[in-house]
Amino acid sequence: MTETRAIFITGGGSGIGRAVAKLFGSRGWRVGIADVNAAGLAETAALLPAGMAETYVMDVRDREAWTANLDAFTRASGGRLDVLFNNAGIGTGGPIAEADFDAIDRTVAINFTGVLNGARIGHAYLAKTPGSVLLNTSSASGIYGSSGLATYSATKFAVRGLSEALDGEWHAQGIKVRCLLPSFIETPLLDGVAGGTNRTIRESVTGAGLELTPVDKVAEAAWKAVHGDAVHTYVGKTAERLRFAARWMPGALRKRMRRSLR
Repeated sequence: MTETRAIFITGGGSGIGRAVAKLFGSRGWRVGIADVNAAGLAETAALLPAGMAETYVMDVRDREAWTANLDAFTRASGGRLDVLFNNAGIGTGGPIAEADFDAIDRTVAINFTGVLNGARIGHAYLAKTPGSVLLNTSSASGIYGSSGLATYSATKFAVRGLSEALDGEWHAQGIKVRCLLPSFIETPLLDGVAGGTNRTIRESVTGAGLELTPVDKVAEAAWKAVHGDAVHTYVGKTAERLRFAARWMPGALRKRMRRSLR
């Protein structure tokens, strides 16, 4: 009998995390979903097969919560943790010179330190499951620095670098490390106001000429990343264009970023 595989997802109360939970759940996986939003968790859980979801109200900055919840989830899964999806994140924007320091600290703590926490604490659980995967969410902003999204972009570069480092560091232990770099996704994160402006992050993104990608495409890309061999998976037209431009047309991309906040 084939054992039921298990995935633990942070930021599972909405957006990418919810879409990935639905996809993996529909394909027979046990799903652990963690989020600071209890109502969002309940909504996601209601979309999953009965008896196959566990919910955890958790802030990824809380290391004790990481340990307690991974302990609880692996008890429910029979000791398995096939995939740890480090996905929780927040969107922030606006000119860095006008940014609130508390907002900067919070963005770094959630978007990067939270991912480090998941990797550091999750390693012990992944190591017990042959063929396990650490999957991290970076962003198209982790391909080339996005003006108006400097702190966010920096955290996503950091997630990308961490993924590359751990891909080498954990290879001998049989743990794969994968990194999603999606275009800007149509999720509630984009509803926030870009700091120092009267525009939403969505308006800042589209104003820079960047497309938005449906969240279901990211979920399918996550499935392929987990089952594939590439460290990085680029999702959506914007990510592919930035990837191409960063390598072959950096001057043109630099000019675009100089115009994006005008």
